Amino acid sequence: MEGAIVTAPKPPSTWLQLPLRFDVARMQRDSDQFAAGEWISHFNTGAYDTGWSCVPLRSPSGAAGHIMPVDGATYAATPQLARCPCLREVLASFECDIRAARLMALAPGVMIRAHRDAGASLADGLIRIHIPIHTSPQVLFTIDGENVHFAAGNAWYMDASCLHAVHNRGTLPRIHLVLDCVTNAWLEALFASAGFVPKAAHKYGDPGIHDGNVWAVIAQLRLSPSPASLALARELAALADGGAP
Repeated sequence: MEGAIVTAPKPPSTWLQLPLRFDVARMQRDSDQFAAGEWISHFNTGAYDTGWSCVPLRSPSGAAGHIMPVDGATYAATPQLARCPCLREVLASFECDIRAARLMALAPGVMIRAHRDAGASLADGLIRIHIPIHTSPQVLFTIDGENVHFAAGNAWYMDASCLHAVHNRGTLPRIHLVLDCVTNAWLEALFASAGFVPKAAHKYGDPGIHDGNVWAVIAQLRLSPSPASLALARELAALADGGAP
């Protein structure tokens, strides 16, 4: 139609501010009670050198010293969460299952190097949500090349499967409450109300397989006598050639 305005489609949401708001002062009272010795150094030592630490609030079996995710584990409240009345209210306000929940601190001047956390996006069924408690405009995430500051008291989604880094250029520690939430109808409605734009489905059904390596994957599958492997090789070959499997 002549004169019509064509609007470019919005890109997929690599981050999103959610329509939730929490009491910063009360959350700070909870987070500030933990002594230095109660913070556990983060296990992803390849992404930082020093100054990234956690207090587990929900962990496998509620273990007080456990900060690593465990597939298939039963997550429960830790003794640390029992000391945090406001943070318990925050968690209870989420109408979904929460697996890991932890306070995550980043010391002044510290940078978390660029990395990916597989299986931590809305499409994967596990959503990572950040609720900043102590922060400043000098704390910046870089997500797929875009810089963004997560303001205190709001809830923020970050697609952790994207390449992301964090740098605390401020003079004080940054502390976030970080939740791993299981996708359900309530979360999907919440994201839709915030304007979430989903990613396109992976062409090959697996983010680790792409046009650059698909034929190498097919070659490996064809070396196996397994009927399932050979069937998958045929499906991938059909997709790589541009057809349906």
